[in-house]
This record gives sequence, structure tokens and C-alpha cells, in this order.
Amino acid sequence: MYLRTETRPVKVGNLTLGGNSHVYIQSMCNTPTKDIDATVKQILELEKAGCEIIRVACLDMTDCKAIGSIVKQIHIPLVADIHFNPDYAIEAIKQGVNAIRLNPGNIRDVNKIKEIVQLAKEHNIPIRIGVNGGSLPKGTELNAKSMVDAAMNHVKILEDLDFHDIVISLKASNIKLSKEVYELAASTFPYPLHVGITEAGTSFSGLIKSAMGMDQILSLGIGNTIRISLTDEPIMEIRAAKEILNNLNLIKNVPYFTSCPTCGRTQYNMIPIAKEIENYLYTVNKDIHVAVMGCAVNGPGEAREADLGVAGGIGEALLFKKGQIVRKIKEEDIISELKKEIDQF
Repeated sequence: MYLRTETRPVKVGNLTLGGNSHVYIQSMCNTPTKDIDATVKQILELEKAGCEIIRVACLDMTDCKAIGSIVKQIHIPLVADIHFNPDYAIEAIKQGVNAIRLNPGNIRDVNKIKEIVQLAKEHNIPIRIGVNGGSLPKGTELNAKSMVDAAMNHVKILEDLDFHDIVISLKASNIKLSKEVYELAASTFPYPLHVGITEAGTSFSGLIKSAMGMDQILSLGIGNTIRISLTDEPIMEIRAAKEILNNLNLIKNVPYFTSCPTCGRTQYNMIPIAKEIENYLYTVNKDIHVAVMGCAVNGPGEAREADLGVAGGIGEALLFKKGQIVRKIKEEDIISELKKEIDQF
């Protein structure tokens, strides 16, 4: 099995995918790519949230031609999502895209495939092959072997043209199948793997499903880049990915947040405070454990491993650091005071 540290290193812009322990976070814009201003705005927001690779859809030639302007205004690698039309891939590469998502087996014109590969070599960009459980040839039984075989057909076309800067994704919406197919892929291909549970659902059910699947896959030591596919705004995918990677100890400089479920002892309006602090921590790039607890009875003790936090009382809260009480804060000042402490940590 090729672990993430053992796969072929592949350059995606200024990043090295594979051959190291880093799991890169990515998402996909939901703006029309031809709407350059909206797409750039969204990408810049995703950058701030922690997105490291971004993908855009190329539905027509206008989308492809917009790439040249987009890449000049962003700071992370851009991947063009191409289906069937080889001319879109050719134009996207000429426009300066950092990678393309393309299945060469879906293109019948051999000369076009050769042209794409030659351009990719000249521009030093990889090709990501993506096989989804729902996109197998009609009549094909859905299982791990059939998905890997489908990917192998695409890979062989590129390898026969002496092209090896390849990234592979094999996504299914079923957790058990996803684990099986990625485990088989890691034993079959020496290339970096893009992992995720496709069509996972909304930011509630989708995050639960993705977390369960990613724990099983990433804990095997495989997977070089991740997308948490959610029916929500892309920024929620980034937050979800960071949360998953943080809990698996696969990411650094990301805050760790804990809060209690509340009970009858809670005597202050804790829930909106917890949510506000959690959202604030998404803007913070540092290793810090913050806790928001419901009461002073168990709060500091239960969160003794936290770097700092609060435990509520009647109209006030105790501020604590490393489990030690520091001072009291009025309820209306909890958010602002805790944010200051986070910034100063």
C-alpha cells in the first residue's frame, strides 16, 4: 500500500501533493466561472478560511477563457473541472490553470488527448482522474474493483503517453464502499489520492457522514488531499475539513474548541456565546484550545486541558486558563473579553 508519504510527488501550483504527510484542503466554487468578480471574491474568502486548492467548473469556452483573469487575482492553485470536451481542457491550460480534472477515456479523439498531455507537460500541471460511483459505465456493477478498474483505464491512457503527474479520486456516497475503494486504490496506484465522500448531504448530515468516512480512510495513512462535499456554501466545506483534520491530528495552527451540552445548572445564555466563539476561532490561525462551559461547578475541571475558556454563573462567568480561575467577567462582556484573550494568547 502506498501511504500518503510514499506516493509520487506531484506539483499543483506551488504545492507538492504526495510524498509528504500534508493533507491539502480543497473545495469547489459554486459561482459561474465566467462571472470573474464573483468567482474571485469567493475564492479569496475561501483562502482566508483555510482553503489550499480550489476547483472551478468549465461548462463552456467562456468559462475557460475566464481562468486567465482569475488566476492573476488569487493566491492558491486553481483546478479546472472538464468533462468530455477536450478543447476546454486545452484552453484552460493555455489560460494558466494549475491542474485539470479530466478523464481521458471519455475523449474519443486520440490526437486531442495527445495535445492535452503535451500541453500539460509543457506547463508542468497534473491531471486529476475522477471516478464516481454514480458515473460508471451502464451495466457495470458498483463495487471497489469496478471503480478501480475504471480509473485504471483512464490512467493507462496517460501512462502510455509517458505522463505520470496524475492525481486520482474514487468517490462514493457509501462509507463502506469508499473505504474499500480507497484502500484498493492505495494498493494499486503510486499516485496521490484525492479523498472524500461524494453527495454526502447537508452541513449537518453530510458532515457526520464525511467525518465517519474520512476517519476510516485517513487513519489508514492514505489520502493526500480532501474535499468535504456538502450541500451548503463552500466555506462550510473548508470549516468541516479543518475540523476533521484537526481531530485526526493531521493539521497544525488550527484552534480546538470544546463546549458542554448545557444542563439545569446553566444559569447564563451560553449557547449563542459558544457559537460566536466557535465562529471567531475559524478566523484564528494558532494552536489553542478554547472551552465554553455551562457552570462553575464542573466547568474549569472538565476543561482543565483547555488553554483558556469560561464557565458561567448567574449573569457572569469565570475566566480560566489551564483550569485555573483568573477572574470574573460580566455576561455581556464574555464574548469581547474571551476574544481579547484569544488574540493575546
